[in-house]
Amino acid sequence: MLVYVKGRGVGVVGKSRIKFKHSRAKRLAALVRFLDHAVEQAIRLDMTDPTSLPPGQYVTADFPRFGLPRFANRFPKNVNEIALQLLGDVERSLFVSTELGVLPRVEQVSDFHCVTTWSCRSLCWSGFRFSDFYEQIVVPGARPRPNARFVVLRSQDGYRSSLPLDDLLANDVLLADTLNGRPLTIEHGAPLRLIAPSHYGYKNVKHLSRVEFWRDDRTYRPAALRFMDHPRARVAFEERGKGVPGPILRYLYRPLVRPTISRFRRAIRQQATVSEPSDA
Repeated sequence: MLVYVKGRGVGVVGKSRIKFKHSRAKRLAALVRFLDHAVEQAIRLDMTDPTSLPPGQYVTADFPRFGLPRFANRFPKNVNEIALQLLGDVERSLFVSTELGVLPRVEQVSDFHCVTTWSCRSLCWSGFRFSDFYEQIVVPGARPRPNARFVVLRSQDGYRSSLPLDDLLANDVLLADTLNGRPLTIEHGAPLRLIAPSHYGYKNVKHLSRVEFWRDDRTYRPAALRFMDHPRARVAFEERGKGVPGPILRYLYRPLVRPTISRFRRAIRQQATVSEPSDA
């Protein structure tokens, strides 16, 4: 048997096994146990309990304009009229505007959960269920291919995200045009946005301009780094990103919240100044 010392650890090498006793290994084991426990708690979370918060979230009093910093100074050109293109693996492209008015209007109160760990509770949205939109407008009008179930959602400002069609057909997913009884403002997605309460905010695309139905993700490039874009981003399972445990991303994202809010607020103030009519 060979015994050796390396750094602060001691290794013992035998015929069929290697034992490492090292403080780093102990810390790593503790971290793994913590992450396992956090994931278990996320899976067990009852999202129907109005008193509970998803794992790693905290409540904020207001509902700030928020997003990837590079989009802070990007604004939609059209905030007054809905203009939605349907593209992808479809038999024919379609342009939708006033046609949404034939769908039943619904209201729902739901929480909004940002991937950076803040949540805003009990927001009252009004609009149209995505399932009604799909069944009554998309299917008969655009006629998507039967296996076109990867949906890309694009914004007027260049932002984009994606969700599986099955997730979008959930009963609480809306194409919303009002918030708390008033038409959407620029801050919150005018004139039309997606609301999917069971998914983190980065899937809830604002200023919606295009919905694409594809057989796979060959045409899709995330707006953020790939590890930041989970295919489903389900809040209950803390799917904050891809390939990195959600509890770790909490601590990476949380320090970014305040500076990002400040950046978006400055951008709104600057935009308001530019938009003011001249006295001349």
